[in-house]
Parts: sequence; structure tokens; C-alpha cells
Amino acid sequence: MEQIQKIDPMTFNPAAVRIAENNYASEFYRKIIEMINDFEASLNHDEEVGVRLISFGQTVQFHIEDLSYYNPSLIAFIGRLPNGSKVKLIQNVDQISFLLMALPKLNEDAPARRIGFKIEDTCEGGSKIL
Repeated sequence: MEQIQKIDPMTFNPAAVRIAENNYASEFYRKIIEMINDFEASLNHDEEVGVRLISFGQTVQFHIEDLSYYNPSLIAFIGRLPNGSKVKLIQNVDQISFLLMALPKLNEDAPARRIGFKIEDTCEGGSKIL
């Protein structure tokens, strides 16, 4: 009986591999970081970067402190609510919809917190804050 050779479709079709990799959470992470950095550059000295997320009729607004990803499809927003409580929102890349916004700084007596994300190729699962 002749044995049939199995072919891995990802090896067989390199274009499919590139398309899949472009849709990984790490690519969404890089794009979001760039948007946050651009937005942060426009803030006043008494403002910090915040996000507003709307899901299932609920609105969540918080100050961003970090962002992480878990390939292939999860992004996590880490930050603090206006009352100082810690939050971590985990979303699938297909469901991400957020509004970047300028929020009054959490601590009136301290300088506004700047995130200053730096993208690192080896940073699976989190960003590096400078």
C-alpha cells in the first residue's frame, strides 16, 4: 500500500504564514503602542493617557500604565481607575475597540505620568516602560 505524505499547509503556503503573522496580537500591540506614543506627545503637563472601552453597554475608563500581548490573539490593557484601583482588561484582537483620551493626572502633586513605551522584539507578553 502506498503511503500518503502529509503536507503542513503553513509550510506549503508561505504567503499564508505571513498573513497569519500580520494578524498576531504582537502586531496589534506594536500598532497600539505607536498610537499611544503619538497621542501622548500631544498632552498637556497636567494630563495622562487614558482609554475608554465600551463593551456590552458598560463603559470602563482608566489610566494606561502598561500594555501586553499573548500570541496569537490576546491584548491586555493594564492601568488604574480614577480611584486608584488596579485594572487589567484582556481582549481578543478581533474585539478591540477603544478611545484614547486625555485624563487629568491621578496625583495632582506629582508630574504627569508618561508611559514612554519602547517596543522590543523579544518582548512576548509585555512592554517595557522607560
